[in-house]
Amino acid sequence: MIFPLSGLVLGAIIGAFRARSRGGKGKDMLQWGAVFAIIFGLIGLFVLIFLQRSLV
Repeated sequence: MIFPLSGLVLGAIIGAFRARSRGGKGKDMLQWGAVFAIIFGLIGLFVLIFLQRSLV
């Protein structure tokens, strides 16, 4: 259960830093952080599903 949650946090941090490095303001950082959090959260979910199914 930790993979999707850590993916959300890591994605939000990466997205915010990426927006900041491109000269984005606060709302840009929020939007990029949300998008990257969703993407990384889904990747973490698929990793969790894969690990659960392969270990059973």
